[in-house]
Amino acid sequence: MQHWLSVVTNRQRFDLSPSELIRRVYWLAAAGVDLVQIRARDLSDRELTRLVRNAVAATRGTPARVVVNDRADVALAADAAGVHLREDSSSAARVRAFVPPGFLIGCSIHDSSGARDSSACDYLLFGTVFPSSSKPAVHTAAGLEPLRDACAAANCPVLGIGGVTADSARDVVRAGAAGVAAIASLLSVTSEAEARDVVAGFRRAFAAADRE
Repeated sequence: MQHWLSVVTNRQRFDLSPSELIRRVYWLAAAGVDLVQIRARDLSDRELTRLVRNAVAATRGTPARVVVNDRADVALAADAAGVHLREDSSSAARVRAFVPPGFLIGCSIHDSSGARDSSACDYLLFGTVFPSSSKPAVHTAAGLEPLRDACAAANCPVLGIGGVTADSARDVVRAGAAGVAAIASLLSVTSEAEARDVVAGFRRAFAAADRE
């Protein structure tokens, strides 16, 4: 079974220059990451569009697809593969009505009720699974059981996010997830070789879960 591996950018956690961020996105895409979510809510429309266009260019020729957090308009303008919607964003059904066929729509959820109402989504991002330094302390970790419930309720692939590492990815997939998304575990790479090693570690965890 092919599992999804997604990297999510976070300017608050990793204050990288645009060129350094794109360099790491390229390394990860070349290493086999499936999805790159550009999350940069503090940028202006022009800056965000430029960043997304550069990410799309950096991933061209790799299996990776680029989605933009919450901004379908920027995703369309920058020729990205899709958009990722927060729970308080426009509904997936509303976005689906004006985007072209094949446009990828991901949706964040935090419990199984969100998973049940996911017919217009291509994938769901469930979190926070484990404690994560990328989230404030008020965002308590949900754990694996709520993730398992969400996976059972969903009619599309569910990825687990929040404190996920190559070591814990096995448990996330065993809970029914189709893959994982990560910020620190992936975005902290500092070389192309390290990106290959880190991605390979996640793939080994997925394969181990499949064997069980």
